[in-house]
Amino acid sequence: MRALRAEAARAALVLRELAMPRSQPGEVVVKVSACGVCRTDLHLLDGELPMCRYPVTPGHEVVGTVVQGGRRFPAGARVGIPWLASTCGACEFCRAGRENLCERARFTGCHVDGGYAEYAVADERFCLPIPERYGDAEAAPLLCAGLIGYRSYSFAGDARTIGLYGFGAAAHLLAQVARAEGRRVFAFTRPGDSAGQRFALECGAHWAGSSGDEPPAPLDAAILFAPAGELVPAALRAVKKGGRVICGGIHMSDIPSFPYAWLWGERQIISVANLTRADGERFMEVASRVPLKTAARVYPLQSANEALRDLREGRLSGAAVLSP
Repeated sequence: MRALRAEAARAALVLRELAMPRSQPGEVVVKVSACGVCRTDLHLLDGELPMCRYPVTPGHEVVGTVVQGGRRFPAGARVGIPWLASTCGACEFCRAGRENLCERARFTGCHVDGGYAEYAVADERFCLPIPERYGDAEAAPLLCAGLIGYRSYSFAGDARTIGLYGFGAAAHLLAQVARAEGRRVFAFTRPGDSAGQRFALECGAHWAGSSGDEPPAPLDAAILFAPAGELVPAALRAVKKGGRVICGGIHMSDIPSFPYAWLWGERQIISVANLTRADGERFMEVASRVPLKTAARVYPLQSANEALRDLREGRLSGAAVLSP
């Protein structure tokens, strides 16, 4: 089978011919129909995720059809393979229902080969059913942009006015969920990104501006998807007392120092790490109920490097998806 391999940090992906994967008990082999391209994949290629191994096949927003079935998902079932590949099930975090923090967790496209390939193998306990209303390319971004976005959103609690910093794959889905639940959404893009601001308004944002702009009203919560540490102080200044700044990325540049007065007033900064299977189940229920419009640009599998360049350089509205 064909697969795109990350063979070393700071190097382009290489197309290789690999043997077909074989499943072990409890696993399924999936014929990949679509795989989303995530900013986490850029961090992997840039060597910013030291827990990941090389060589590896990236990709953790995988949609496909089971060709070697298990007990939960028989052959012919359509499934999604997300970032969380497996956990130990025994550590203090797993026992407390916080498997996203498991010290021995393994991640798709990081520790185990992912979906930049024609076939992938996965532990069926960690796979997710895909709502029927979405096609394969539409569904792929749900498996990380949607899942991590929704987990970040859950930390906003009952916030009525939410700021989204970095309006890409995750934010364009989350804006639709928040709008459907009657919340106000303010979108913050790169300075001068008028196209991105128009896209945010099309996705349901009530206002869109640049990351340095003052929003039209104080925020109850801010969610940061852009991996830029300098946005943390900016978001703190935008949230009201008791507000929360939620950092949704797996990697971020250093946060610059800022006056304590910007944090004072019981404001909080919190990070979001990975996801749990319960997050996946909750979000897929929301996605089956709320008709999310996924903006996805589809690339052939062999054009993965082009898709990653477009993501890095901000040329995408929404998500990039690879199709074998």
